[in-house]
Amino acid sequence: MNGSRIAAVGHYQPARVLTNEDLAGMVDTSDEWIRSRVGIRTRHVAGPDEPVDELAAHAAAKALASAGLTPGDIDLVLVATSTAVDRSPNMAARVSARLGIPSPAAMDVNVVCAGFTHALATADHAVRAGAATRALVIGADKMTDVTDWTDRTTCVLVGDGAGAAVVEACPAGEEPGVGPVLWGSVPEMGNAVRIEGTPSRFAQEGQSVYRWATTQLPPIARRACERAGLTPEDLAGVVLHQANLRIIEPLALKIGAVNAVVARDVVDSGNTSAASIPLAFSKLVERGEISTGDPVLLFGFGGNLSYAGQVVRCP
Repeated sequence: MNGSRIAAVGHYQPARVLTNEDLAGMVDTSDEWIRSRVGIRTRHVAGPDEPVDELAAHAAAKALASAGLTPGDIDLVLVATSTAVDRSPNMAARVSARLGIPSPAAMDVNVVCAGFTHALATADHAVRAGAATRALVIGADKMTDVTDWTDRTTCVLVGDGAGAAVVEACPAGEEPGVGPVLWGSVPEMGNAVRIEGTPSRFAQEGQSVYRWATTQLPPIARRACERAGLTPEDLAGVVLHQANLRIIEPLALKIGAVNAVVARDVVDSGNTSAASIPLAFSKLVERGEISTGDPVLLFGFGGNLSYAGQVVRCP
């Protein structure tokens, strides 16, 4: 098979912005405390009338429009999310209904912060196998729904949003635009990041996640580049899960992508879980910081202590 490529991307964030100063009026914190520990200045917060599938549909519609496609052109919808309230219908079905996609395969992918890169790999595999022609791959989360707003160690981190990509088969003779995935997990450490309980609440062991991300993940990310036939020096962009600036910067440095633009959207958007990679990637594309055909490493990590990464060509 010819493989797949990303035809277009899109993103969406709610209008309401929550600043560090706003949070300082809610919990015992300050702008200096937050910036020095996680690098975040602002985050977007969805209202009670803005469910996850609405965020996802806005981002997907933008990606479709950018690709010059209609809902009828899509035959697979994958939504990466860990903040779905209901078990059924799933987010993918609800997004499909909102957009008017007529008869897609519709599946949710819950790998928390690594969800989008898992979903992207799944779409790539489906296209390669001939099971899909064009797919909508969406990362969407409403983390503020699962946040304890009295816990200053977690409430300062999170934001809401969505990002989407249209994935399609490559024309004959064209090199694949989605590279081979490298994915895995550390199940015995899965409790380091949790969304559990009734009501569901986000919690994590921050130091454990920091040590794992900055020491164990750099060689894995480099191997993802090798699978694409590239070195880290060849990369034009690096989009890591936007967990924390204190994780992103040392991880990018250790990967060795010395010529790449490194996404730092966490500063303005906070940690949006599965939305963070497509959201940051779409913004880089929109601002022209990376160009069509540029190789970009997408690398998700976090919940379940799972990871997944692949090199893609910029649409």
